[in-house]
Amino acid sequence: MKKVLIIAIIISAWVSSCKKVDKPAFDKSADERLTETLAAYQTQLSGAANGWKGFLTTDSGRGTTYSFYFKFNDANRVTMLSDFDSASAVTPKESSYRLKALQQPSLLFDTYSYIHVLADPDETVNGGTRGAGLVSDFEFYFDSSSADTIKLVGRIFASKMMLVKATQAEETAYNGGGLAAGLNINKIVTYFKRLTIGSDVYDVRINTITRQFVFGWFDANGSYQTFTTGFYFAAGEILFTNPVVNGSQLITGFSNITWSQATQKINLTVNNSSATMTGIVVPLKVDVGAPRRWWQYAIDNGNNPWTSLNGFHVNGKEDAFGIKSLVSGDFRYAYLLYWPTPGPPINSTTNDFFGPIFTDVTGNAQTIIYGSAADIPTFTNDGRVLFSELGTYGQYPTSGPAALTADQLYIPNGYYLVQTSAVTYDMVSAADGKAWISWEF
Repeated sequence: MKKVLIIAIIISAWVSSCKKVDKPAFDKSADERLTETLAAYQTQLSGAANGWKGFLTTDSGRGTTYSFYFKFNDANRVTMLSDFDSASAVTPKESSYRLKALQQPSLLFDTYSYIHVLADPDETVNGGTRGAGLVSDFEFYFDSSSADTIKLVGRIFASKMMLVKATQAEETAYNGGGLAAGLNINKIVTYFKRLTIGSDVYDVRINTITRQFVFGWFDANGSYQTFTTGFYFAAGEILFTNPVVNGSQLITGFSNITWSQATQKINLTVNNSSATMTGIVVPLKVDVGAPRRWWQYAIDNGNNPWTSLNGFHVNGKEDAFGIKSLVSGDFRYAYLLYWPTPGPPINSTTNDFFGPIFTDVTGNAQTIIYGSAADIPTFTNDGRVLFSELGTYGQYPTSGPAALTADQLYIPNGYYLVQTSAVTYDMVSAADGKAWISWEF
């Protein structure tokens, strides 16, 4: 009997302890807590009297950052500006947004807006890749937040977006078109640019698609230095992701950026000092071996061609001649190529091939329909490559995009070559620096 009583006491105690463990850890259900969290984020977003500065870094392998200005209201509408181009920087666009529980509390931009431009799969919209755009998100989950900062992560591509509360002065600057100030850099249409800060002189190359500045300069010892940094825009400013260091000079960005039509130069401020940026044709240092290195690389690596998707950039316009619009019967343009001493089906050891490649409607079969027979290039001692035409393959057009593209290749002044990676080069017109093409192996 005593044993039974002891066992009963033990069981009673165990059941009692189990009941204590099973007691809910929270006073409210998970759904209730989630609803309150979403409501809190809604209040935070719409309660920012001066809106939010937004910085979105795409996951396209480049870490490219785009700037936005958002003004959320409590009726699930948001008005935004974007630094994507000169129109979106000054023209507010209203769309809708939602806060929703999708495994985590999430912010969804659910109607087409400036933020969708980066993710648009049509590469003609944003200069990205076909079917993927700039590999960016428009649905985000909340990662962390404080009183004045919210950090979000894209649900598909893990793009990072940070929202920072704007001040009244910043709201005024954004609404006054301040986000467009940095876009003045696009008004200098030469490939090479010259930045002058007092007695310090820098060559500057700007890739507006990858959002990168490449600086080049001679240091105090006469050695040529280069530095690459990402950049993004804010109201009235260009900010660098990494500062340029030249001795005691530290450059973190530009401010007070204005364009002078009369002098064709940009006036700006660097570290409270006045500076200018102008267009140039010949850089401080020419890579004289680059043209031959570019041409020989294709021969030494499988005798394969150099390719370009967009063709020539001229006077500030990408695909200036509309090469991407080419069609031939049921075939459409795929890419442009330059092929030193081409193999099959051309098979030539005495000339190069230049022309478009076409693809069928399935995108699987590629073919050469016509092309230009380029003589073996001439390489000059001052670092240029000169092209000349020997003849054509097939019925090469005498007008339109293909003809204009060939005319550009065969300009008498030739081109400088800038190596941008192990397998990419930019070929820049030595005539005026306002035309160039990017080649990829």
